[in-house]
Amino acid sequence: MEMLLIDAQATRIKLILFDVDGVLTDGKILLHPDGTESKQFDIKDGTGIVLAQRAGLIVGFLSARTSPPTAQRAAQLGVTLLHQGVHSKLETYEQIVDELLLEDDQVAYMGDDVVDLPVLHRAGLSAAPGDQSSRTPVLALESRRISSAQCAAGQRRSASRALT
Repeated sequence: MEMLLIDAQATRIKLILFDVDGVLTDGKILLHPDGTESKQFDIKDGTGIVLAQRAGLIVGFLSARTSPPTAQRAAQLGVTLLHQGVHSKLETYEQIVDELLLEDDQVAYMGDDVVDLPVLHRAGLSAAPGDQSSRTPVLALESRRISSAQCAAGQRRSASRALT
């Protein structure tokens, strides 16, 4: 029954927003001696994002951190809706929804931490990575999960596929 509700909600989605660290990555940041940083992104997630865009969905990244690797990955995937260094994810979410003339039930959001909760509550369809419950138990109760796969193991592709 729950999957039927998720399927019905998914048909209304026009915009998919992703938190980055811990959702599109494994949550680890490698700091280099020269001050630069590295992250690992899963290729399957990238494929899912591209396929979602080809299906007509708008895809965006919403991150509290500013990171050059995030901007680089967004550019590789053709994601132009990129908000980094966000102090209030909910305020930025509201701005995005207003600018795109969308309603909450037309937005899907995937986040993995307590700072994502306000957006997870507002979005029409919300999801959390499968491994998030070990770090933030409240998300297991608060989000309507699409994927139970391990974080950064292609689950964003799973979510994107469910929405297309």
